[in-house]
Amino acid sequence: MKNYFLVFCFFSFLISFSQNIKRKSLAATRVTTPPKIDGILNDAAWQNLPVAKNFVMLKPGDGDPEPSNQKTEVKVVYDDEAIYFAAYMYDSHPEKIMRQLSDRDNFSQADFFGVILNPLNDSQNDTEFFVSAGGTQADAKVSTANGEDFSWNDVWYSKISFDSKGWYVEMKIPYSALRFSNQKVQTWGLNFQRLIQSKREQYSWNYIDKSVGSIPQYSGLLTNLENIKTPTRLNFLPVTTLNTSSFEGKTSTKGQLGFNIRYGLSDNFTLDATINPDFSQAGFDNLVLNLGPFEVRFDEQRQFFIEGADLLNKGGLFFSRRIGKRPINYFDIYSNLATDETIIHNPDIAKLLTAVKISGRTKKGLGIAVLDAITDKTEAIIENTTTNEIRKEVTEPFANYNVIVIDQEFNKNSSVSLINTNISRSNHFRKANVSALLFNLANKENSKKLNGSVKYSSTKDPTEGTTNGYSANLSYNKTKGKFRYGLRSSLADDKYEINDLGFQRRNNFSSFSGNISYQIFKPTKKFNNYRLRLSGGMFRRFKPNVYTGNFLQLNLFATTIKQFSFGGRINARIGEGRDYWAPRNNTDFLVTTPRVGFSSFVSSDFRKKFAYNASVSYNRHYGEKDNGYSFSFTPIYRASDKFFMSYSFNYDITFDERGYITTLDEGDIIFGFRKIKSVLNTLSGKYSFNDLASLTIAFRYNWSPVIYRDYYTKLDENGYLISSNYTGDNDVNFNSWNLDLRYIWQFSRGSELSILYRNSIFKSDNKSYLTFSNNLNNLFEEPLQQNLSVRLVYYLDFNKLKSWL
Repeated sequence: MKNYFLVFCFFSFLISFSQNIKRKSLAATRVTTPPKIDGILNDAAWQNLPVAKNFVMLKPGDGDPEPSNQKTEVKVVYDDEAIYFAAYMYDSHPEKIMRQLSDRDNFSQADFFGVILNPLNDSQNDTEFFVSAGGTQADAKVSTANGEDFSWNDVWYSKISFDSKGWYVEMKIPYSALRFSNQKVQTWGLNFQRLIQSKREQYSWNYIDKSVGSIPQYSGLLTNLENIKTPTRLNFLPVTTLNTSSFEGKTSTKGQLGFNIRYGLSDNFTLDATINPDFSQAGFDNLVLNLGPFEVRFDEQRQFFIEGADLLNKGGLFFSRRIGKRPINYFDIYSNLATDETIIHNPDIAKLLTAVKISGRTKKGLGIAVLDAITDKTEAIIENTTTNEIRKEVTEPFANYNVIVIDQEFNKNSSVSLINTNISRSNHFRKANVSALLFNLANKENSKKLNGSVKYSSTKDPTEGTTNGYSANLSYNKTKGKFRYGLRSSLADDKYEINDLGFQRRNNFSSFSGNISYQIFKPTKKFNNYRLRLSGGMFRRFKPNVYTGNFLQLNLFATTIKQFSFGGRINARIGEGRDYWAPRNNTDFLVTTPRVGFSSFVSSDFRKKFAYNASVSYNRHYGEKDNGYSFSFTPIYRASDKFFMSYSFNYDITFDERGYITTLDEGDIIFGFRKIKSVLNTLSGKYSFNDLASLTIAFRYNWSPVIYRDYYTKLDENGYLISSNYTGDNDVNFNSWNLDLRYIWQFSRGSELSILYRNSIFKSDNKSYLTFSNNLNNLFEEPLQQNLSVRLVYYLDFNKLKSWL
């Protein structure tokens, strides 16, 4: 089968052919007196210039000309410091222009105008700058491999204005926010986009074919750029934080001074560094009750590790939450205590001392990204209650985390990458190293892709010695047109391990899967878009090579011409399989039974003041009593352009699930039949004073009671459950409460003051019999953890500092 698969991929590439994309052109004009960025387009600089016009539809249609009463025109000028844009968004009904205020990189329900630049003109890497009709800015890095990355932020300037003919945007993008060559005469890739939110219509200047490729392939040209030079790209962001926390009647206050630096090493490479950072204002984790064999993955909340990490995340080997995580020997302290010892302090995170990122891409398409981070030594403090002696034990030594990515792009849509991640810990603590080779090959038309990787891991543990493992995958996809398909094969041996600096739920498997799909790119009489996708696959254990299971799934997503979206999923597992992870020992297995499930959702028109999302699901195991259902409802109310509120209720219940409990000393693996209920309430709201200041609230309460039936079983050698004499109270009553109230004021571009009040409660006991109201009373018997944090960030640009001196 594998040989036929490779021949099929090779043959498909041989019959591919190329495409020609028509590119519009706009000449930039050099000015000696730049326009004033106030949104009023009456400056002399904007007179008698070439104009970009004749926009065409991107969504929901495909290339339709913009309506005559909603024309868009753009002009461009530049000087030695920056490039400037004036955009005229005409509208015969300006009262319908949607202007909701929102946070940076989030337009919500508002029109927007965007400038897309590709200074290297390589059709692969764009930089986007958007301004909404509410004045909100958004910026992103775009690549053919990873799409849009809105985590990237830089300092640039924009203003908007309105009149009876429409709305207008004036933008100044300093050269320090861009990466370009030092050629005397330059031609850049260029495109513009406009969203008319009241009609849910999006237009672009240069045509973008949605049926094939990616947005960077479809840029026009910006010509006539002469004698521009990259300035010294150096800025400083001193960060001052004051934190006050209160818990169990004790209050503590701590101040901290940190420093962020961004320096342009060359025209195309940038260094970012953070020294003594404070992440106390990072968002809270959405904690859940985890009864399964795998770790729960939480999103990265720290801005330094989010921003500009597209290259570092290539290949899935780097999970930044590992840096500053719980110390590696955190739990060992409890098991190694003497009978007369007690723990006074055991820090649950390793403090990050400093981190440095270097990233960029040459004009020949060579991308390089390097990250290096150092965490402090972490010690537990232990007291001997007999002698009153205090001792310290290292739970995490000084550790160095390193990631290197080298990525060569070629033929506009293809790339090959080398990746290495490494953790070095001092003394006799665990060390880890992972290397990978990735390739992404596309034909000239970009209608077919062949992707693959080979990864090798090596860990050195003081007790387990050195362990080496590997994984590989190969996939082939048709990526053009209404009808598409794909095939994928993956494997990982039983020694492959990347969790020291990556995230991996399982190893020791092989799989083969495929999918076919059909979608439309032009609206019909009833639908703006819809997509139907059928996928399936089978799984095997790598060692021993045995069959473990399969899946079959049908997905539908559709949006009507009235902006009502709906969809659903039907999935099934056919026949019996083997679950080698449930018993927790990596050798035994639990026989799984056939399963079928479905889910569906609806989403109303978000242009209206009141909107909602709703979903429902059901699943059932055949041959067992295991079944469950869930539903959710999320109403959203937009009271004005300044204020909105959203509430979400999620209810999930499973009956008679077979769940692992424990392994007895004599080797019996105990399972129980349990009812799991999860009730999740979330509330979010925001009031925007203007486009630079806002007050937000985020609340989340998760209650998950688990009740076991009195009947317990043990696992036999054939993977089936038989009766057991085991008894015990294993019920769980899980509660997680979080509330954030945050004020943010961006008092100048790049500088902000933020004030955060946070309270949280966590409690887990065995009182799963409590009603919802009684459970709340039980929860609030716990002490409330409260934090107040004030954070000041000030942006200092070297070029401005130099002009002041």
